[in-house]
Amino acid sequence: MPEAKLHDGATIELEVRGDGPVVLLPVNPTPVEGEQAERMRAWGADPAIGRTLIDGLSDAFRVVAFDYEGHVEAFPKAATLTPENVAADLLAVADAAGAERFAYYGYSWLALSGLQLAIRTDRLSALVMGGFPPVGGPYAEMLAVTRAAHEMALNPAPSSQETYDWAKAAEEHDWDSVETVRTPEQTGQYVTLYEGLRGFDDLAAQDALGCPRLCFAGSADVIEYGEKWGGTRVDIAGPFLRRRAELEALGWDVRVLDGLDHMGAMRGATVLTVLRPWLEERLLGQR
Repeated sequence: MPEAKLHDGATIELEVRGDGPVVLLPVNPTPVEGEQAERMRAWGADPAIGRTLIDGLSDAFRVVAFDYEGHVEAFPKAATLTPENVAADLLAVADAAGAERFAYYGYSWLALSGLQLAIRTDRLSALVMGGFPPVGGPYAEMLAVTRAAHEMALNPAPSSQETYDWAKAAEEHDWDSVETVRTPEQTGQYVTLYEGLRGFDDLAAQDALGCPRLCFAGSADVIEYGEKWGGTRVDIAGPFLRRRAELEALGWDVRVLDGLDHMGAMRGATVLTVLRPWLEERLLGQR
């Protein structure tokens, strides 16, 4: 497999499939299995999202898939996961794949990473942001949540893994009961990312965007964090619902997926119903 060299000198493997316009997908090409997959399904996540997207696009596009989130979890970049470095890493992936022009799709923090990429390069043929609004993004709220996660990693509570009922927590969407086993380095890198976005004016940034662009989210994408998370409310759906006309006037195609929460709108099959026809129209001229 080809590899890209990232900002800290680490390398990441790429899976390249298909022919046609290039689409960068920061997803895990290998489906998650076993108990981890069961936990993901319990929370509404898709253990095979990467494979679903690759297989669903590679007959018409040249898909470049790379597990960026998995990479930074395995090789944390606590002091260097800045918006500038993330954008540089995405460009390094495109370079390693030999793609001068390329489309990019990302979800959640990987969506906001795509926006940071788009304002720093003119090489994008299309930008798709899922699960994070391009205008009115909850940057301050995510900084608060990541700081709380980092504090829990620095000062872990006595382990209760033997009695922790993760299935019940998932069923009740009880974020307060979530047991965290991540390291300070893993959590700290996201604090670095959102610290780097303090004061970022996503509305003003729209002037720097020139490529076709699509954004989508579930209409129920709101997470209410409890006390140990600072009582933070992360409202992803709100900007899509309240500012849709503004987003469209700014050049965005907007899709709101009725009744879906953050995990539901992220599932591979759901994303394909939005992503594929839009890419076909924008990059292949098909309707």
